[in-house]
Amino acid sequence: MYRFLLSRQWVILTLVALLLIPAMIWLGFWQLDRHEQRVARNDLIAASLAAPPVPMAELSPADGEVDPDDRYRPVTATGVYDTGHQVVVRQRTNDDGAMGYYVLTPLIQADGTAALVNRGWVPAGNDVTRVPEVAEPPGGEVTVTGRLMADETTGTTGIRERSGLPDGMVMMISSQERAEALGAPVLGGYLELTGTEPAPADADAQPEMLPEPDHTGIGAHFAYAVQWWLFAAGVPVGWALLLRREVQDRRKAAARARRDEANGDGGGNGDDAEAAGRRPADAAPATS
Repeated sequence: MYRFLLSRQWVILTLVALLLIPAMIWLGFWQLDRHEQRVARNDLIAASLAAPPVPMAELSPADGEVDPDDRYRPVTATGVYDTGHQVVVRQRTNDDGAMGYYVLTPLIQADGTAALVNRGWVPAGNDVTRVPEVAEPPGGEVTVTGRLMADETTGTTGIRERSGLPDGMVMMISSQERAEALGAPVLGGYLELTGTEPAPADADAQPEMLPEPDHTGIGAHFAYAVQWWLFAAGVPVGWALLLRREVQDRRKAAARARRDEANGDGGGNGDDAEAAGRRPADAAPATS
């Protein structure tokens, strides 16, 4: 009865089912891992944002890198803005999804070390080959407060470096690249501005400050993980249902074949007898 399992159709179907089960289980664990990463990121952001501000130099050494665990920490820096080495960072969107630039301005501290300050977002002009007009930062010595961010890379932004950019434009924020342009040491990473003391007189004209990163949403990764595991569990169930239906169909076909065979062996004699039985008993023979 079950020899049909060795047919080409059923062998392929079984192999596909055996491949789908581990693949779906792996996809479920992959989604679970993404869920755990999102939860860990949210916890990191929440803890970092709640920490008291510290000088940026305490967490970011000159010509060094920002510890991933220190991202989003409130930091401060005091110095004078160097607008001569200010650049804008291309292909950045604001909260409404509008395309524009980040404004990156070095803040020169008393010891000569620079801290990169992302002053915020400005809209793109009609001509993307020209640096847009940007309001001047406050003059003189200021103290800035913001979130500590790590240098950007192609892996973290998905943006590729480009050659031939207009002067004053960059694709990504890199403290090492800015240190080479300045010819002076630069603290690793950058400060994402949230406040300035004293406040600029033309506050409304300044670049649009970036919003606090979302640390509440966890996405649907956990639901996707459960969904993949349910799919994996459903594969053998579906295979078993198909097997059951195939067996039932074959049994019905075999029973129908036996009935047809039985009817074929005695069917002719039975018809003759039935016809004879229907002939009138008092029918008179024909006379010539």
